[in-house]
Amino acid sequence: MIETIAQVQMPVDEKLSIRRQRLRADAKKDSGNRICIVTGIHGDELEGQYVCYETGRRILENPHYLTGTVDIYPALNPFGIDSVTRGIPAFDLDMNRIFPGRKDGDMNEYLAAEILHDMEGAGLCLDIHASNIYLTEIPQIRINELFKETLLPYAKLSNVDFIWVHGASTVLESTFAHSLNSRGVPTLVVEMGVGMRITKEYGDQLVDGIFSLMKEQGIWSGPVDRVRTPVVSERADDVCFLNAPVSGVFLKQKSHNSMVKKGECIGVIINPLTLEPACEIRAPESGLLFTIREYPIVDEGSLMGRIICNAPVVSSFL
Repeated sequence: MIETIAQVQMPVDEKLSIRRQRLRADAKKDSGNRICIVTGIHGDELEGQYVCYETGRRILENPHYLTGTVDIYPALNPFGIDSVTRGIPAFDLDMNRIFPGRKDGDMNEYLAAEILHDMEGAGLCLDIHASNIYLTEIPQIRINELFKETLLPYAKLSNVDFIWVHGASTVLESTFAHSLNSRGVPTLVVEMGVGMRITKEYGDQLVDGIFSLMKEQGIWSGPVDRVRTPVVSERADDVCFLNAPVSGVFLKQKSHNSMVKKGECIGVIINPLTLEPACEIRAPESGLLFTIREYPIVDEGSLMGRIICNAPVVSSFL
């Protein structure tokens, strides 16, 4: 059932609507439990669009296994999705910086407040993001350490490769996930893939994890696939950052989700004018390369990649 959860009047007789797809079990089988699948806060992050579709498709294929409620919100920022724009067009505003909003505030604050109100009472929420157009990320969940005790058990069932616990000072309180977590709805922030693209294999991987979570929540009674054992980082020095020492064109030599050794070449920055390689980007430590630069033009200081130091291979399953 498609429902409008918030709506505002726009100029020229238009309306801006935030809508959800609600899939609900028959009354006799309904456990009363609910999960929310959310994406589209940033309009240029499209990985979650496939996850929403595939989650719903699998449920509709076997509706007799559904024992709760699944609410799917594919476009919290519909203008951003329509224009493939990160923020809210015309406002130059990042939607993920206006929560929890206010019902008596401006249009965007009102919508933010209504979105949170609609999701109150859910047992779990997944806030699905992608990387930007410059970087590719392995499927990962990022957790504010303030909510670690609650969220870590859920994250380990999500079938991601990496769980990154951030210090409280690095997470803005104005984000959707922080606001919903503060209201007692466990909310996992998923990052994966690359901006403006859909990586189907990553989407399928996360959907398997969603069904694992639904099973644990009493929302799904059907069979589920085994989930991966993720690498968990809880210390700031677990992650190494690679930055460009010079400007130029980056040619990567290692793919993301690959193991690298200390000193191994990740890629080369070349200078098309002088026809010389400007420098090599080498791994500062051994571990898993979980982020790699995709966009080739770099400036001095540009992020080239990130490594989980001394990480084990992440292909194992629970």
